Amino acid sequence: MTDAKKILITGANGQLGKSLKKADKDLSHFTFTYIDVTDLNLTRAEDVRYYFDHHQFDYVVNCAAYTRVDEAERDQDEAFAINAGVPRLLGELAKQRSFRLVHISTDYVFSGSTSIPYKETAKAFPLSAYGKSKLEGETALRNNANAIVIRSAWLYSEFGNNFLKTMLRLGREKNEIGVVYDQIGSPTYATDLATTILQIVKTSDQHKFLPGIYHYTNEGICSWFDFAWEIMNMCGLHCTVIPISTSQYPLPARRPAYSVLDKSRIKKVYGLEIPYWKKSLRTAVDILTKK
Repeated sequence: MTDAKKILITGANGQLGKSLKKADKDLSHFTFTYIDVTDLNLTRAEDVRYYFDHHQFDYVVNCAAYTRVDEAERDQDEAFAINAGVPRLLGELAKQRSFRLVHISTDYVFSGSTSIPYKETAKAFPLSAYGKSKLEGETALRNNANAIVIRSAWLYSEFGNNFLKTMLRLGREKNEIGVVYDQIGSPTYATDLATTILQIVKTSDQHKFLPGIYHYTNEGICSWFDFAWEIMNMCGLHCTVIPISTSQYPLPARRPAYSVLDKSRIKKVYGLEIPYWKKSLRTAVDILTKK
């Protein structure tokens, strides 16, 4: 009997980290280690190298990220340290220690100036410091034979702070809210993304590891207004959602107006059947409303 393969999950206390912990029971022949910043500060290179000197892994899934999009505009040093410096370091260690790295990126690397779903090969042109920091992290892993980058978007779950939980709270507190209608994308249930990551790890372990960039979101397209309306409708909340333009709700960081990701590659390579966004939203809503 061979020893169980070892997987390290960083950013363990975030939405995706917690969703991976919920989904990892399906990989019984793997052992999982979950760490967050309180266990290891990934921006301290010496500490990270020491950690990997004393712990051996077959896979590392990097969910650690600076995700406060608007705060990143004034806190760029920290955003770049986490979103660019950490994947750069992990990429170097992946080559030195011969582990496979799965790194999570974002739709915010694109400008959103098109109306056609973005393929992995589309030119990146981020509008915000957050998007620029994430793109720099991707760039550090380009041509790294030990690394996979998965771009995702509009992540929500029953964990942490996210759009779904904010809408549920506002829907109970207010009679009406305004939500932008002119930003178009695809919501992603973190559990679905977590399941996909684990399937990629499992497939890579059984077959050939295929490095590069992949796109993953739930199927379907909507605006933030559509997303909010559906949440209120599913939950039976009597809060009117009013469509407003981005210009009516100015924020420090510019968002892409259209950031739909083409998922053809990940579906073809890994044989995925991706759930429609409303179906996954129903699952998440049922979990949250039963708590």
